[in-house]
Amino acid sequence: MKLNQTHLVLRAATPADIDALVAFTADVLRHQDADEPDARTGAWTRDLLEGVHPRVRCSDFTVVEDARTGRIVSSAGLISQTWTYAGLPIEVGQLELIGTEPAYRGRGLVRAQIERLHDWSAARGQRVVAIDGIPWFYRQFGYEMALELRGEISIDASRMPAAAEGGASAFRVRPAETRDFPFLTRVYRAACARTLVSCQRDGPEWRLELGRRETSFYRLELRVIESAAGEPCGFLAHAPQLAGGTLGVVQYELDAGAAWAAVTPDVLRHLRTVGRAYAERQGEADVYRLGLCLGTEHPAYELVPPFAPRDEGAYAWYLRVADLPSLIQHLVPVLERRLAASAAAGHSGTLLISFYRDGLRLDLDRGRIVAVSAWRPALDLPGVERNQPTRAARAAASFPGLAFLQLLFGYRSFDELRHAFADCIVRTPEAYDLLTALFPKQPSNVWAVM
Repeated sequence: MKLNQTHLVLRAATPADIDALVAFTADVLRHQDADEPDARTGAWTRDLLEGVHPRVRCSDFTVVEDARTGRIVSSAGLISQTWTYAGLPIEVGQLELIGTEPAYRGRGLVRAQIERLHDWSAARGQRVVAIDGIPWFYRQFGYEMALELRGEISIDASRMPAAAEGGASAFRVRPAETRDFPFLTRVYRAACARTLVSCQRDGPEWRLELGRRETSFYRLELRVIESAAGEPCGFLAHAPQLAGGTLGVVQYELDAGAAWAAVTPDVLRHLRTVGRAYAERQGEADVYRLGLCLGTEHPAYELVPPFAPRDEGAYAWYLRVADLPSLIQHLVPVLERRLAASAAAGHSGTLLISFYRDGLRLDLDRGRIVAVSAWRPALDLPGVERNQPTRAARAAASFPGLAFLQLLFGYRSFDELRHAFADCIVRTPEAYDLLTALFPKQPSNVWAVM
């Protein structure tokens, strides 16, 4: 496909592009203010292009090539995976490694590639497209920051006792192996039940974590936690190096029956020992903090007050939903369970939700959602809108832009959205009760398969 500039060609990547695309992403997507290309980003790109990821191949990337020189000047990739919403699987496409050479920016190259990737995603039946991206930029392409990402509590490593009372640790940590995959899957699935949105992981995904290149940006140290008797009781995933004196921990989960209060002290001491080894290897003075990137809520957080915990905040996933009625219809079993457990149980009627230019209609019959459809506010309604009870076909609630996605994905409560957006309104107490029952605020922790 030729773009407006006849010398620029948009196409799918091929194996012949691997070396050039690795060099391109390492250069264009280097760290902020860095003087050199980022080798870790290049290694991650190579893993994706060479099939280390179970669901990504070269042809899942687009490139824009300058035909005059044969050089890649812009690129983007689609990473397919399966997420869950309250346990219900949803196919998701994640856009990643999006970049353009500075001299070619401002020409619509990213937009053209994102449109192509959206088409690929739709053809694969992916109901949601997600991006972990730079602030604001992807709002231009129909995305909303609508899902919790990377909630972190950091703790002071120096405040931890040097050793367990009595000397020997009751729990130890070892590298994960392929024989651990069923155990990892079981413990991880149980942990995902604590959150609204998570990412499915099974054998191929665990194999990816063990098979990444040593220098890959997303390489982690995957570890199994054992009792002194050698019985597995949990797992751990942490960074392979320090960043600013902090050791990042991406996952920490325990099997049913294992006590957080008993296991966590030994795990934290292990992490401090690992951090000190990294500090020596990297020529740094010490590991100063352990960054527990376990979401905004996690059982281990209850045990860290003695270690000067500091809330490092959270970012947000960009999400795009091209067909909202279809997604809502897919989620009906979850929504009906919520409704049945609320004060609005057994409700019958129609709920009209406006996004000002378009909207959503939910038809309910005795607590069952019998129809979900697109709806558009009428243009010929008489009188000035005052957000009062009405006899006309006006929406029961209204959300500006894509703000409804924040409610749908549990990122913000309806009251929080009303506080943030003066034009987020609800017309009746009945509509308020329905919306708060159907879409409660809930924590999420998506460990995406990157």
